[in-house]
Order: sequence, then C-alpha cells, then structure tokens
Amino acid sequence: MKAEGHPTLNNVCFLDVATGKRFLTKSTLKSTRKETIEGIEYFVLLRDVTMDSHPAYTGEKRLVDTAGRVEKFTTKFKRSAKK
Repeated sequence: MKAEGHPTLNNVCFLDVATGKRFLTKSTLKSTRKETIEGIEYFVLLRDVTMDSHPAYTGEKRLVDTAGRVEKFTTKFKRSAKK
C-alpha cells in the first residue's frame, strides 16, 4: 500500500468564537494559526457555532421576525400578480 495515499492526522483545536470553549481533537484539517496547549502544538480552527453555543443544544429560544417575511412575500406576490 502506498504511504502517500492516506491523509495525515493533525492535532486540531476547534475554538468556539461565541463562548471561547476549545474542543481538542485530531483531524485532517490544517490552518495557518497554531497554538501550544499543554506542550502539544495544535492547529486552531475558529467556529461561529458549536454544540456549546447552538440554540438546539443550549435550550435558548430565539425570536424570528416572521412579520417582515410575510410582508415581503405579499408585496412580491402582488407585483407578480399585476403583470
């Protein structure tokens, strides 16, 4: 079997931007930013949403502006109905 046929596993730190929590794991991903944590060098990958900050996992409820969406739809539909 060829040695170059398999990707290399790297130490990776996924950093949740919203909470600041770090998830240390191994992945084939790389980044230009590196950080040493407990004597081990990790590639740091920034993430906007993880299980630590996603509303489905945290139980946080978010309000969605449905009135604005409905108004946009009705105005768009009225314009196309006139044509």
